[in-house]
Amino acid sequence: MAEPRILILGGTGEARALARLLDDAGIDVVTSLAGRVANPRLPVGPVRIGGFGGRAGLADWIGANAITAVVDATHPFAARITPNAVAAADAAGVPYLRLARPAWSPSADDVWLRVPDIASAATELERRGGRVFLTTGRQDVSAFADVDAWFLIRVVDEPDGPLPARHQLLRSRGPYDLDGELALLREHRIDVLVTKNSGGDMTVAKLHAARALGIPVIVVDRPAEPAGITRVTSPQAAFDAVTG
Repeated sequence: MAEPRILILGGTGEARALARLLDDAGIDVVTSLAGRVANPRLPVGPVRIGGFGGRAGLADWIGANAITAVVDATHPFAARITPNAVAAADAAGVPYLRLARPAWSPSADDVWLRVPDIASAATELERRGGRVFLTTGRQDVSAFADVDAWFLIRVVDEPDGPLPARHQLLRSRGPYDLDGELALLREHRIDVLVTKNSGGDMTVAKLHAARALGIPVIVVDRPAEPAGITRVTSPQAAFDAVTG
């Protein structure tokens, strides 16, 4: 039986935690990053950066590199890689596992408006106007370029598309805490927060701050993923699945 060699499709804190668990256990692991962040946090172990050339390219890479299992620990909104990874793992004849953190859920005190996609969030803002805290990531900023509102746009890297006419850019990387988020919302007199339902602890403080201040939140739902795949929600569960 071949020695295990795990490919992690990464870019998340969960991916880094899983790489650490596998490396500490002496299991061969390689992490692939899409390369969309200029200075990504790197996991332990070997790292490759860039695309594979679609499903066929990924399947070929899995076979050429003696991969025994694929763990897809990409961001919940990295919609294209997951179906490609499912198909590539199937073509290569290796197990596939989806590791994704749980989504956020509103409490009774939250004022959420859930929308299916970024375009719907922009449409809702066109109706509302006001002062917007936009936290959906740099790749989505251009969808709001024509919205007549003022935007505080928080991103890790500079957006490369068109920006709203009235905006302030805030380059920052989490984690964030409640006190800091409360101060930010107050300082900029924010009327509405826009976020993807990314889940996790790194950026959840903005939701707690919005709740405390009674600020409504436009929440973009996660894209649908392929049916019938095996899913886990923690690095430890993923470790147990691929080593059990």
